[in-house]
Amino acid sequence: MADKKKRQVSPMDGEPTTIHVEEGPAQSPDKKPAHQLPLVFCIVIGVVCLALGLVIGRFLLGGVGGAVSGKTTLSEGELDATVATYTYEGSSHDVTAREVFETGSGLESARKDDGTYAFPAASDVLAYAQNQILNQAVEAAGITVSDEDMTTYAQDTLGSSDFKSLASTYGMSEDAVKTVVRQSAGVKKLYDQVVGSDASAGTMPESPATPASEDEYDTKNATYGEYIVNLLGDEWDKNANTWARKDGPYYAAMSDMDFTSDSASYNQAMTAYYVAYQQYSQVAGTASSKWTTYVNGLFAKASINIGEMVS
Repeated sequence: MADKKKRQVSPMDGEPTTIHVEEGPAQSPDKKPAHQLPLVFCIVIGVVCLALGLVIGRFLLGGVGGAVSGKTTLSEGELDATVATYTYEGSSHDVTAREVFETGSGLESARKDDGTYAFPAASDVLAYAQNQILNQAVEAAGITVSDEDMTTYAQDTLGSSDFKSLASTYGMSEDAVKTVVRQSAGVKKLYDQVVGSDASAGTMPESPATPASEDEYDTKNATYGEYIVNLLGDEWDKNANTWARKDGPYYAAMSDMDFTSDSASYNQAMTAYYVAYQQYSQVAGTASSKWTTYVNGLFAKASINIGEMVS
């Protein structure tokens, strides 16, 4: 029988704060492997590193679905047991194993060969609670997600809006996939709202194709010329094939270079790439800072007790 213990743990760093799923447990070769469902767009995943103020406690388990203290696995009938309780802005919310699994790896992927389930990892439980806090913030901001929004988000993020097919691919129920997509789309809208104009950081530039030999790095051709002027944007006059203005970052870095839209070298293209990447990083960094500050403010209002088997 497990002994009752309770301990306080300092706030965790680096926990994911976006709706996500982890790889499922190891499975036998005849069982369909779990896949990670990359539902939240990469900026949201990458920008939040600290959950400042989030107080994490541990408690001996025993929940509404039946006592599960001292166990390392759960039966089908114990999936509705409370595995954590989090408090946000004064309201308390229970978290069940089923909820963690359904919005994580999926029940099918979490189920072991003997029909039982490994107890949810603390990191997965914490991520679920963090996601729910973000979802509450989405609702508080008055953000709604239409079916069209879901379709667009799924298509842009997963390359498909066929939820039945996605459910089969990732070992989740169709309803669970729709729930996570809806929540993820809502978080993206919240991100855009919080970050404002900085949300349009654009797409990270792709580097130019590398020549087969270093001897060709200074060889000019039209491919690199076209690459450069496409990055230069309004700094370049394509009709006159010369600089349109001289107050931009590209002109500052490349004004002494001899190139045109149909004649440029790999080395020149790489210079343009570095400027483009720097511009992208600056805007993305500002957006990241705004979002991190906002999310940490949410988590500062939260605390969570996570169930723990203590022998």
